[in-house]
Amino acid sequence: MIARITLLSLALLLAGCDNVEKLLADPKVAQREADAKAIGGACRHGLRSIEDCYALNEKASKSAIYAGWKEMDQYMRDNKIEGVVPVGAKPAAPAEEVITEGKAEKAVEDTPKSKARPKSADKAAKSDAGH
Repeated sequence: MIARITLLSLALLLAGCDNVEKLLADPKVAQREADAKAIGGACRHGLRSIEDCYALNEKASKSAIYAGWKEMDQYMRDNKIEGVVPVGAKPAAPAEEVITEGKAEKAVEDTPKSKARPKSADKAAKSDAGH
């Protein structure tokens, strides 16, 4: 009987507690969230855009990076703190270039005609050089 009352009172006490999730959460997950938030704050202080920050830290949670970036932005505005110019690697440029129809047509027109030889001329030049 006493065990049931104790269990019931403990359940009622924990139902009103907002920190139950924090007590039961994995500390590694909480650490990764805190790290991502710190990364976001550092990116903002380093005058990096949020997109650059995402690109440089692909494994970190984007929502936590944004929360840290936003929090640091507000802190810097409130305290009139200037950012620091970033030193280090820039995010990689896109691997592919998007070519629209206008650019493709212009590229074809810009090629010098003297360099562009028909394939039959190339074959004739090779056969003359070989004999």
